[in-house]
Amino acid sequence: MAFDFFQKISRAPTNPHAKPTTREFDVADLYRGPVDAGEAVPGAAPGLDEKLRQAYFWIVNKAIISPHYDIEYNDGPAQTFTVGDSKRVLTLPSGQSYSSYVLLPLLTFATRRKCLFVGGPGRGKTASAILMGVLAGVPVRDVRRAMQHGHPQMTIADLLGNPLPADMVNAQSMEAIRISWRAWLSMRVKIIDEYNRIPTRTQSALLTVMGDNYAEVLDQVFECPESSWFLTANDDQGGGTYQVIEALRDRIDVIVQALAFNPRFLDDLLVRIEEDVRPEELMPPELIFSELDVDTMGREVRAIAVPEDVRRRLEFFASQFELLDAAGGQFEYMTKDTARLSGVDWRDITAADTGRDRLKDLGCQTRNGVSVRNLMTLLVYAKALAYFRGNPAVELEDLRQVLPFVLRDKLHPDLDAPFFAVPEHAPYRTDRVSWLRHLFDLSNAEFLRLNLEHDDPVGEMAALFAQGLDGVSERETRARLVRIEKLIASLTKGKKLYGHLYDDLLKLKYLHQRYTNYLAWLRAQ
Repeated sequence: MAFDFFQKISRAPTNPHAKPTTREFDVADLYRGPVDAGEAVPGAAPGLDEKLRQAYFWIVNKAIISPHYDIEYNDGPAQTFTVGDSKRVLTLPSGQSYSSYVLLPLLTFATRRKCLFVGGPGRGKTASAILMGVLAGVPVRDVRRAMQHGHPQMTIADLLGNPLPADMVNAQSMEAIRISWRAWLSMRVKIIDEYNRIPTRTQSALLTVMGDNYAEVLDQVFECPESSWFLTANDDQGGGTYQVIEALRDRIDVIVQALAFNPRFLDDLLVRIEEDVRPEELMPPELIFSELDVDTMGREVRAIAVPEDVRRRLEFFASQFELLDAAGGQFEYMTKDTARLSGVDWRDITAADTGRDRLKDLGCQTRNGVSVRNLMTLLVYAKALAYFRGNPAVELEDLRQVLPFVLRDKLHPDLDAPFFAVPEHAPYRTDRVSWLRHLFDLSNAEFLRLNLEHDDPVGEMAALFAQGLDGVSERETRARLVRIEKLIASLTKGKKLYGHLYDDLLKLKYLHQRYTNYLAWLRAQ
C-alpha cells in the first residue's frame, strides 16, 4: 500500500491554465510532415515544465512534509484573518501557491545553481538534498556515498582526492603524478552537508570547485561538469565550527529555511515507520530528469522574457542601497562599499549622513548594496519561477517572491537604522524574508509615487542612445549634450540626493561622456 502511494503520480495537469512554451526549431521538423504542427499529442510525455511541476507536487505531498505555503499567488481577492495580540495576518491565497522549501531547491536543480538549506538539526535538510540527487537519476546509495560531510579535520585531499603513492615515489616531475580524484566531482548534483564545519583552508579549495568548476591538486586539474549544488548548515550567519569565508558564502545563490514540523502531520511519519519506507527510495521513474532534460530546461528558462516594466522595478529597487554620500569626496565614490573598504567605523560614517529622511529612505535600512552577481541570480530565478508556472514572461510577482531568498544573506540590514526602531517593524529584525519582501513593496510604492512608470526622462535618453550613433550629425550631438545638461540641472535643483537619483545622474554622466567622445571623433574626420 505504501509503495503504491509513493509511486502514484496524478495524471491531471498540475497547472491547467499554463501557456505552451515556445518550441525551438529542429531540423527533424522538416521530415515530420504537415500533420505535426506542434499540437499536444494525447498520451505524449509532458513538457519539462509540467514534469518539473509534477516533481514539485510529488515531493511536497509525499516526500517532504512541508505545509508552509509561503510563496503566495492570488487570482483574485485573498481571504485574510488577523490573529493574536500581535495582529499578525493569516492569508489564504486565491491562486496556486507553493512551499519555498521545496520549490527553490527544484528551481536550483533546473538552473544548475547553488542552494543552501538552513535550519535546526533533524529538520530534513539532508533528506531534501538527497531527493535532488535522486531526481537526477542517481541511485540513493550513490547519492549518500557521494555526499561530502563537513568536519573539523577535513583536508583538501579528503575533499578532492589523493596523489597515487607509487607516482609520489617514482615521478620525475609534478606532471607525472596522477591524482585519484573523488567521485563526487564528476556528479551533476553535488551535496555538501554542514559546510560550515569545513576548515578554512579546505573551504578555499571548495570555493574553486563551486566558483570555477575545476579542482586542483599538485598542479593537476580536474574539470567538473556544470552542476547544481545543495549545501546544508544549522544557521545562515556563517557560524559553525569554522567561520565561512565571505567569498564562499557569496557563491550561494539562494537560501531556504527548514521551518518547524507541524505535529498535525504526525500520521504521515507513522506510516513511514510502520511500512518501513523512505520516500527517496520510491521516487517514480517518470519524475527522473536526464542530463539532456536539465540542459534543455536551462535553455527554456533562459528564453523566458523579462518585460521592460519588470526590469525597471528591479533597477529602481537595486538603486536604493549603494549610496552613502558621507563616504566619498568624489561623486563616484559616495558608496557603502567605499565605507566598507576604508575600515572606518560604520556608525561614525552614518552619523555624518544627515541630509535625508533616514526613516523613509530605503537605503538607510542596509549596510551594503546589491552586487552584479546578486542581480544576475535574481533574474535567473525569476525566469525559472515564471517557467515553473508555465508563463512565457516574468511577472512582477515572480520577482517579488524569489527576491527574499536570493538576497537573504546578501543585503545586510542596519539594525541601528530608525526603521527598525519602530515598534511595528520589530519582527523584521529577525525575519529576513519578510523584511526583504516588505522592502521590495516599499520600493514599488515609491516607484509609483514618483510616476516613473510613465515619466522617465533618463530612460528616454538611454533609449535614444541605444539606437546607435551612425549618421548622427555634429549639430544633433551638441543638442543631445545640451539636453543631458539641462536634465541634470532639473533633477538636482533643490532636491535631496537619494539612491535612485544618484544612479540616474551617473547614467547621464555616462551618456554625456559617450556623446562627448563621439563629438571629438566627428571633429577629427
